[in-house]
Amino acid sequence: MTSLDPPPARPVAGILWMLLTGLCFVGMTALVKFLGPRVPAPEAAFLRYALGLVFLLPVLRPIFNTRFTRRRIGLFAARGILHAGGVMLWFYAMTQIPLAELTALNYLSPVFVTIGAAVFLGEQLAIRRIAAITVALIGAIIILRPGFREVAPGHLAMIGTATVFGGSFLLAKVLADDVPPAVVVSMLSIWVTAGLAPFALAVWVTPTLHELTMLFAVACFATAGHFTMTLALRAAPIMVTQPVTFLQLVWAMALGVVVFGETLDIWVILGAALILVAISFITWREAVVRRRSVTPTTPATKV
Repeated sequence: MTSLDPPPARPVAGILWMLLTGLCFVGMTALVKFLGPRVPAPEAAFLRYALGLVFLLPVLRPIFNTRFTRRRIGLFAARGILHAGGVMLWFYAMTQIPLAELTALNYLSPVFVTIGAAVFLGEQLAIRRIAAITVALIGAIIILRPGFREVAPGHLAMIGTATVFGGSFLLAKVLADDVPPAVVVSMLSIWVTAGLAPFALAVWVTPTLHELTMLFAVACFATAGHFTMTLALRAAPIMVTQPVTFLQLVWAMALGVVVFGETLDIWVILGAALILVAISFITWREAVVRRRSVTPTTPATKV
């Protein structure tokens, strides 16, 4: 094997890393759920990112070595502000709707990325991908069931979250072609923290030591989840690791029922299944045609 050859696939390692990724993200959402609504969503989001800045220390050198042109600064700022809005919506939705519904609607993010890639980046949509997008949107309608039950503000916030995170990913795609990935991730944390600061100050409630500890744990789980997800994608092909990400929905449902006393809704399960089938098809098509895709390979929560 030459130095140019890709490393050998390790499917078992990839599956295990992705299982750990799912546990990290589910643990993160559970902590936010436990935190409750006493700390306003903008403040909770701000503290999560501010406390998480400590994880940037190992990547300070790449940041200092990057040349920040006006274009790059503008893209970093636009993505940070956009992502900050999505994070606030996510923290709000977490306190308003069941974990299963929140997790299921979060899977819409790759669908919105696919639509955005066609509209803003000129990526062509074949009829099969259009059909998959349609199936996913039908799944969202089944979950929400407008006209048959009240669509709560938390549901609208989660749809907004998925949409905004999709836009954030598209900007990340543009930036990733221009600067190292570590800089893209680091600058997101810095700009999101700055973008959340004025909103947090406007609704500030002095947090307790317990609440600060929980939010730092949220930051730890989120950072660990993104790290293990990277290890999973390095160890095995997308088509091996992708199905494992769907276990997040199973764990979220179990956590909601056992810990938070939520009830299982068959319509949520059906709608989520349609969304997951659509995402799986889009991912499979990308693997078959072997072309570079702007669609995220994992629908993990981007917080």
